[in-house]
Amino acid sequence: MNFLAHIYLSGNDESVIIGNFIADGIKGKRYEKYPPQIAKGILLHRGIDTFTDAHPIVHQSTAKLHKNYSHYSGVIVDILYDHFLAKNWSKYSDVPLDEYVDDFYELLRKNFTILPARIQRMMPYMIADNWLLSYATVEGISKILAQMNVRTKGISKMNLAVAELEEFYEEFEAEFTSFFDELIIFSKNKLTEL
Repeated sequence: MNFLAHIYLSGNDESVIIGNFIADGIKGKRYEKYPPQIAKGILLHRGIDTFTDAHPIVHQSTAKLHKNYSHYSGVIVDILYDHFLAKNWSKYSDVPLDEYVDDFYELLRKNFTILPARIQRMMPYMIADNWLLSYATVEGISKILAQMNVRTKGISKMNLAVAELEEFYEEFEAEFTSFFDELIIFSKNKLTEL
């Protein structure tokens, strides 16, 4: 899953949200250096990633992309799934997406000093281009995929994946919906277990 899903699946605890958001940059046991609730968010993120990577529905989605994008297929599916979460946001939250996203950006500003340097550098771009809100449109996803392609120095060709998104749109959306219902249950259970 990508940023929006990880944030959403963290629940309402701000420290868990921060931990889940920064988790990709925290390797090994370094999470132990953080306050307990942030550490909980980091471990939740890892659990979500493990559950997602092993899930047969996610494999169905990545199979549509594997021929053209190889090992980048999983990254692309994470981004596409965030699109369907953003597009169908009102099904999952009573808080409008723009308000939810603004609250999250404010949370980042408030916790800037806790964020790893890589996230601190990324944050201004994320907020200025409003990445999370842009996920709701195919045009927004197209921009995100293009940025990801630049980050891979053009090797991934992720910018072209909008073609598959449009070709298999209904299938991707159905797969996301089935999978995300299971992921919500998994995440709630994981939070109580941690």
